[in-house]
Order: sequence, then C-alpha cells, then structure tokens
Amino acid sequence: MPTEPVLQSPLGAVNDREGDWTPTGFPRIIDAHVHLFPDPVFRAVWLWFDRYGWPVRYRLPVNELLDFLFARGVDHAVGLIYAHKPGIARELNRFMAETCRSFSGRLTGLGTVFPGEADAAAIISEAFAMGLSGIKLHAHVQCFDLNSGEMEIVYEACEAAGRPLVMHSGREPKSPAYPCDPYLLCRADKLEKVLVEHSGLRVCIPHLGGDEFAEYHRLTREYDNLWLDTAMVITDYLPMKSRIPLGDMRIERILYGSDFPNIPYAWDRELKVLEDEGLSADELEMVLAKNAAALFGIG
Repeated sequence: MPTEPVLQSPLGAVNDREGDWTPTGFPRIIDAHVHLFPDPVFRAVWLWFDRYGWPVRYRLPVNELLDFLFARGVDHAVGLIYAHKPGIARELNRFMAETCRSFSGRLTGLGTVFPGEADAAAIISEAFAMGLSGIKLHAHVQCFDLNSGEMEIVYEACEAAGRPLVMHSGREPKSPAYPCDPYLLCRADKLEKVLVEHSGLRVCIPHLGGDEFAEYHRLTREYDNLWLDTAMVITDYLPMKSRIPLGDMRIERILYGSDFPNIPYAWDRELKVLEDEGLSADELEMVLAKNAAALFGIG
C-alpha cells in the first residue's frame, strides 16, 4: 500500500471532451457528491487546489453549477459542505438550507460542524431543524481522529436523529499541504470501531475509502450501516491502484458521486466509466440513484 503522499505536487488538467447529456439509456441519476460553498469559500478552495491539488475545471457559483448538472440530465444532487475552522458551521449550514429552498425537490443538502467546537451538538441539531439531511465532515481538513471524544458527539447526534454522516476519512488523496497526516487519523480499523459501537449510525465514506480499498470492501460486506461513494477514484485520474471492480463489491452500498465542481476533467467522465463498468441494468440503477435515495431519503 502507498506510504507516501499521493499529491507531492499539483496534478495536471485533463482536456477530455465533455458530453451535453448523460449517457444514452441511463436510468435516473442522483449525484451524491456535489460541493456547494459560498463564492468566497469556493475561491479559497480553488486557490488551494491550484497550489496543491489539480486545476478545477468548473469554477461556477452554486446556482450555476447546479443548473449545469440539471440541464445535462442529472435528476437530483446531494450538496456537501464542510467547515475548515471552528465558528463558521452555522453560517455554512444556513447557506446550504437557503440553497436547498432555491432548488426544492432537486437538491438534498447536508450540514456540517467542526468537531470539538463549542456547541457542536446544538449546531448539528439546528442543521437538522433547518431541513438538512445529514452531516458532512472532512478529516484531512478538520484534522479529527475517528475515535476521539469530540467525534462521539457527532456520532451520537446523527445516530439519535437517524441522519447519515458523510465523512472523507479515507487516507487518500494525501497532501503535504494538509495541516495533519491523514495516515495517522484515518484508517479502516478506526472506522470499524465506529461501526461496531454505533450500529444505528449510517456512514458514507467517499472515494470508495481510498486507498484502503480491500479493507473498505470487507467492511461493506460485514456492516449494514456503511456506504461508499465512487467520487474520482474510478476515473483513473488519482494515482491510486488496486481498486476493486464495482461489480465485485456489495453493490447496494455503492453510490455514484462526481465531486463536482472540483474536478480536473469533463463533468461526465465518471458516468462514461460507469457505462463501461459491466454492471447489469439493476446494478447500474442502484449505483446511480436507488442507493442514494434510500440513504438520504430522496423521493
């Protein structure tokens, strides 16, 4: 397994041609991994990607980026947001709730909290009261240990409310620009402890758990409260090896997610990969919509 950072320096753009519609014959599509931030935050995020990640191809404000997806055949989006420091989660959650109202029926929004900040439980409760459907965290940015006491507050709040928790807690893509080492904080065995101790908590890990693909594959087989999304790792862009073919995985626990707009290639690149993945019609329907609809309560 890799022991060095994937992103030692910025990766390049991919100038692949984009389609103007989703692949012919595809069923309903729910994109379960779409980032939504206020414009100033997006600009800061894109600057970070320019310096340390990859060139973001779609630098669109929130309303335009959602219109972009919906105009090309995506039926519904799950909006993700995360707080990079204490004290801003409430503002971000209000932004997400307002955006959901603007796209009523087509957008399901998740809130956020900074683990360990004051009033974390109240912030989560308020997010759910606003109509947000879960919580999103990013361990590489927020530097939390999965098995820490501050995370217990988050687990208990989501479990009690019956709302899912989406956590970027796979080890990759690791970057020396992050303020902490995700290899120390993010391991599959740490997540397994959470799944055991909080069996009523539904957890979704983006990027198929990269780079511990085999370990996360096992966890989805053994625990009914774990889901994975496909964002970026099935496109052969990130230098991660040994991912498991989707057809060999527990398919009812896999969600399509694009990571839009923070991608360096065409918006439909991942959909084209899914088209060629060899999934049956029923399996493709589960990955593209049914699994996300069940997890996030989307009609």
